[in-house]
Amino acid sequence: MRIVGLTGGIASGKSTVSERLRRLGAVIVDADGIAREIVKQGKPAWQDIVEWLGPGVLSPGGGLDRSRLGDLVFRDAAARRKLESITHPRIREAALRALAEADRAGRPVAVIDVPLLFEAGWDKLADETWVVYVDPATQLDRLMKRDGLTAEQAKARIDAQMSLEEKTRLADVVIDNSKDPENTGRQVDEAWRQARAMAEQAGNGRHF
Repeated sequence: MRIVGLTGGIASGKSTVSERLRRLGAVIVDADGIAREIVKQGKPAWQDIVEWLGPGVLSPGGGLDRSRLGDLVFRDAAARRKLESITHPRIREAALRALAEADRAGRPVAVIDVPLLFEAGWDKLADETWVVYVDPATQLDRLMKRDGLTAEQAKARIDAQMSLEEKTRLADVVIDNSKDPENTGRQVDEAWRQARAMAEQAGNGRHF
């Protein structure tokens, strides 16, 4: 099974690309989705976070207040590393189980959708890496509008990640999402076609 590592920056449009790949028939292993699942109320990661930060990080319903947590970790690198030490091992374990299941099912290509693909070393799991790119001004504007953030808040979130320029230098495939959706779609379709062709050429040599 061939593995594509998909990443981008916050508000770059990675989720849009991931959804198009899903419609094309790709197996999507969504690290963000796994992350939301593992920190649900009462789960071990939730317990570890509450023990670390106290009940002030909880919403009235008892779940994590993601906005408050986000403000903390995007401004404090040490806090961000602490949160990652709690969540990343559990996310990776669940992702590997999902990849193994796809491999056993005989799926030719799986996509691991990971915001911190390069930063967390997940690119080493992939046979090829894709980055969804937008120019910095567009990224800032989209993030402010999407999440209702000030320019300062949005910039802090963008600066907490590896820059898109650096990610594009590391990537095998760059999907430019700065233009219209049709243009992005054509790029995704072609990259997917090539990934499928390479998987067929390689045959079934990968096992988990």
